[in-house]
Amino acid sequence: MSKPKVLIAFYSRNSSTEILANAIAQGAIEEGAEVRLRRAREFVGDEIMSQVPGWRENAHAMNEKYEAPSEEDAEWADAIVFGTPTRFGSISSELKAYIDGLGGLWFQGKLNGKVGSVFGSTSSLHGGNESTLLSIYTPMAHLGLIIVPLGYADPAMLKAGTPYGATHVSARDSLKPDDDHLAVARFQGRRVTSVARGLLHAKTPGVAA
Repeated sequence: MSKPKVLIAFYSRNSSTEILANAIAQGAIEEGAEVRLRRAREFVGDEIMSQVPGWRENAHAMNEKYEAPSEEDAEWADAIVFGTPTRFGSISSELKAYIDGLGGLWFQGKLNGKVGSVFGSTSSLHGGNESTLLSIYTPMAHLGLIIVPLGYADPAMLKAGTPYGATHVSARDSLKPDDDHLAVARFQGRRVTSVARGLLHAKTPGVAA
């Protein structure tokens, strides 16, 4: 049987969400997945980004490291994990634009039955992490993804994160995800891969579910 294929499609401006994405990738790889890490792109130019300290520089640096997520990536994947910083208690427009661009695959039914999961970060305490993750569940349901939350299925969940997905509060970008938050993210990668593998087994002729 082939390895479960996991797409991690995220947007990050100041690296908190990026760091969580890499920890999720690590957990997925540990569980035997093939992983694609992709960063959604800005749709504003350098002039706008230059008005926010560090935005332009960070964007160019991360875009050198990660390809943009594509329709082909989503079709390739057995599991799709979306990651975003909060924007007024909801998903970033950059990631939402990618999700909105999957309408062709949705119309063809090519996303039905894939695993879906979410993670995110916010700058301020109570800044909308949970509402942001829950807001992504809605388009995931429309796409036909099988939503996989974390629950409290690992001891790491008693120290950090949310039952909806890995999270982080950066305190206005002064804090990076610590070991407890990274442990939750790695668990998310393992959990998503495990569920994706189980679904692949169920679809394979002659393999008991």
